[in-house]
Amino acid sequence: MEPLDSYQIFKAHIAQFVSLDDDEFDRFYETLTPFQVKRKEILVQAGEVANYAYFLVEGCMRYYYVTNGEEQIGQFFFEGAWAGDLFSFLSRAPSRMYFDAIEDSVLLGLNNDRIQRTYTEIPKLERFGRMLVEKTFISSQQRSASFLTQSPTEKYQHLVATRPKVVARIPQYMIASYLGIKPESLSRIRKKIAREEKQSGS
Repeated sequence: MEPLDSYQIFKAHIAQFVSLDDDEFDRFYETLTPFQVKRKEILVQAGEVANYAYFLVEGCMRYYYVTNGEEQIGQFFFEGAWAGDLFSFLSRAPSRMYFDAIEDSVLLGLNNDRIQRTYTEIPKLERFGRMLVEKTFISSQQRSASFLTQSPTEKYQHLVATRPKVVARIPQYMIASYLGIKPESLSRIRKKIAREEKQSGS
């Protein structure tokens, strides 16, 4: 399998937000740090300040909290997403979460120390940064709303309909943690849905 072209993938991603000429993009790309991480490798730990925001070129990542010894998964990230602890990255406050790899992954890291300098050198990137923060905020609000208004079955059905990569690539016990339910509850929900679909199709 040929290695992915991180340069072209990232260039296509940026083009969705702002129009940079080749020189501007090259200068921006040169500020990024490539990371190749193995499955289960941790990039951010609770108590540390997140120094990077990561663009995911290949693989799958997650962030989670540990409460009373149990993991509570907050989000999954796949190719084309920005990931990490954005609050810690921007505020310089210690992170409360862990950020690690579910699969072997390839990332491009944007270092906090370079942000303001990059914005000064390439002003158009300020718009990109603002849009990225807005997109993250909207996603967070939507997830919060669904958790307050949907039943466990509705949450799972919504996940199946809107994020098939999660269902296809994430272990069931992690999906249960993400939905805020026990693995056995998720198993019952999946069996019930499968039974209803079989009955409706007969």
